[in-house]
Parts: sequence; structure tokens; C-alpha cells
Amino acid sequence: MSSAKSRLSALALNPADIMIPKKGIDLEKWAVVACDQYTSDREYWKRVQDFVESSPSTLDLIYPEVYLEDGNEEKVIESINSKMKEYVENGIFQTYENCFFLIKRSVNNTHRWGLVGSLDLEKYDFSVDSTSLIRATEGTILSRIPPRKKIRENAPLELPHIMVLINDANRTLIEPFTKKLDSLTKVYETPLMENGGFLEGYLISGEESFDKIATALENLHSSLDKSNPLLFAMGDGNHSLATAKSCWEDIKKNLSEEEIKTHPSRFALVEIENIHDEGLEFEPIHRVLFNFTKDKFDNLLSAHCSSFEVSSYSTNDELQKAIEEIDGQTFGLATKEDGLLLYKLNTPDAAIAAGTIQLILDEIIENNLCSLDYIHGFKDTIDLGVKENNLALLMPDVSKHTFFDAIIKDKALPRKTFSMGEANEKRYYMEARALS
Repeated sequence: MSSAKSRLSALALNPADIMIPKKGIDLEKWAVVACDQYTSDREYWKRVQDFVESSPSTLDLIYPEVYLEDGNEEKVIESINSKMKEYVENGIFQTYENCFFLIKRSVNNTHRWGLVGSLDLEKYDFSVDSTSLIRATEGTILSRIPPRKKIRENAPLELPHIMVLINDANRTLIEPFTKKLDSLTKVYETPLMENGGFLEGYLISGEESFDKIATALENLHSSLDKSNPLLFAMGDGNHSLATAKSCWEDIKKNLSEEEIKTHPSRFALVEIENIHDEGLEFEPIHRVLFNFTKDKFDNLLSAHCSSFEVSSYSTNDELQKAIEEIDGQTFGLATKEDGLLLYKLNTPDAAIAAGTIQLILDEIIENNLCSLDYIHGFKDTIDLGVKENNLALLMPDVSKHTFFDAIIKDKALPRKTFSMGEANEKRYYMEARALS
């Protein structure tokens, strides 16, 4: 192992043998959005199937979650694994060995950059008290792992929709490569179906490039708390990475110490993105309580802060602006009877508003006090909240500057705290890696 690769490996990041379709394959039909998107929209996935027709496509290699309740799980998984083998045997892939890919994703009049490589699952722990280099950002729901595990455990390939965040405010790891595109080999470019924008990939290889990545990563690592060094934080695909980890723990039980060092399943292909990339948008996910009152909510809230202040607002825009601009931990509340309110909390129990709210939601769920739902969009949430007997909770934006600190303090954010863009902005499957 080269010096630079050894330094990278010490910090959990490794180059990979990355597979993409050979020239002549229609990449617009090949690349499909993450399987956990449009989970209630069968029409979306029907349009995808109609567009792809019989062309080679990652649609044949994934299990869209919209179909999970259809009851033919074993047949679908068998078909996925069979199609993976067929694609490999038919030689549709070109493999770029020992490399990273620099990714440019353009969508909705902006773009973001990423670095595709492999992460060492030995340095990842999704448990709540984890202090590993690679960490979950939301609570991992263990019941969501087994269905995914059935696909991966016999799959010859992995195709990632996993996006992992780094906290690189000075833009030292990924961004230097974006300024030298003329010296990089472009390995693919394609429009993406269903308003997914445009995708480009560039080859990064060689000792000089690996040395630059290693140095940047070492500098980031050196600034971390040695007892709690959060270097890689999950952005999207938390349960997919947890599934890869679970499969690896099973596999390594039957391996020698030497085999464990290099087995392909020890690693997972991911896209790393800088949380400070201007093209990476974080959007809060709001909550609506059904058949619940403000008085009941206030009573529960009082147990999770020393006190709170409430202000009234006349319009949605005024409330949203106040949530964003007023210092301290704030959130909005809306009901038919009380209108639009801003809450400001004093000495709350959690580092962010969503964490404090989750403590209340946990009590509500445990005691079956009411039903709730998670809603995208500020106005849509208020429209639901002001219906009879409903209550809307409007979350502030998730700050990129305090995100990593919040993970360290609270150990994991509540489920559905944030979304990295809308569904059409999520990662599309493009690259693959062999698991055996």
C-alpha cells in the first residue's frame, strides 16, 4: 500500500475499483433516483419503467420502497441479484481501478460537488453512544435493516445512494479538484430523468492526488476532539450504510485476520460532500399533531426547558422570518384557535429545537396521546395545523455551522430533522462496486 493510501486508510477513506457502464449504454436510462424516494407515488416509478423500457438500468438493480408492501419480496430480490450477475457477465461495465470520482450534480439552477470513494466499515458505529470516525446523524431504526440486508447479503454488486458529510469550512478536500477540471479525465456526463438535472464524473487517481486528499483529511482530523472525533457524518442513506455494516459483521466472523483486512465487504462505496457546499441545501422537516391542544403541548414543553416565551405573528412570512432570525432556540406553532406563534426556549434540554421537540413527541407516542405526521414545506404544514383540533410545529432551518456540534452533543438528531433537498435532488444511482 502506498504512503498516501495508508494515510487515507488510517482515517477510514479509501480509493475504490469503481464500475460504470461502458460507452454506448444510455446513461439517462441507467441512472435512477434513490430507492427511498417517492415512496407513495407509484405513478413516478411507472413513468421511470416506461422510460427505461428494456435498456440496461439501475432500476433492475434496486428495490423501490414504494413496492415493499406488495408481498413478493423474495422474487424481487432474486431478480435483482440475477440481473446484477447478468450485467457483470455481459460485460456492460468499465472498471476504473484504485481511484476516486469527483462528482458534479447540477439541478434547480445550482450545483454541488462530491467525492466518490469507499469508507471502512470497521470505523463506523451507528449505535447511539458511538464516538467512531463515521457516525449516524439520526437514530437508526433497527427494524429497517433486515429487508435491506436480504438484498445485500447475496448481491455481487453495491450501488450507493449514500451521501456522507464532512465539516470542511475552508474547502480543502473536494474543492481544490473542482478548480482543475481541465487536467482531469471526464468519465461520464448525462442528463438525469424526471427533473433530476445533470450529472458529471471525473477521474481522480495517482499518488499526487491521493497525497492531497490525505493531507486535507489529516488536517480536518487534527482539529477534532480526540475523545470524540466525528469526521464523517451521515447525510442520506443512513439505513443503507447500517445494512452494509450489519452484513460485514456477519461475514467477518468466518474470515481470517488477513482476509478481514482486504475483503470487499469491509468497505462501502459512498459520495462524500462538504456540508458547506453552497449547492447543498438543508431543509427542515416539520411536524403536525392531530387532536391535540396548545395547553397540552405547553404542559409537556415546560418539563424540557427552564421557561419559554411566546410571541404572536400575523402572516406565515413574518413567522418564518422570526424563526430564522431571532437568536436562541426557537420554533413555530400554529393552531386554528391560537394562530401563528413563535416559541423561544430558555435552557432547553437538547442542542436544537428538533431535539427538544422530539423529547415531547417521545412522550406523546409512548402514552398514545395523539397521532402525528412529518411534513415538508412551511405553508403546507401551517395549512394542516390550522385545521380543527390540529397543531403544527414549525422547525427552524438546520444550521450547517452547528450541525456537527449538535451530533456530538445530542449523539444523534431526531428522526426526520432535516432533508438534503427535495426528492428530485437526491442522489441517482450511477457507480457500482464489486462485493466479491
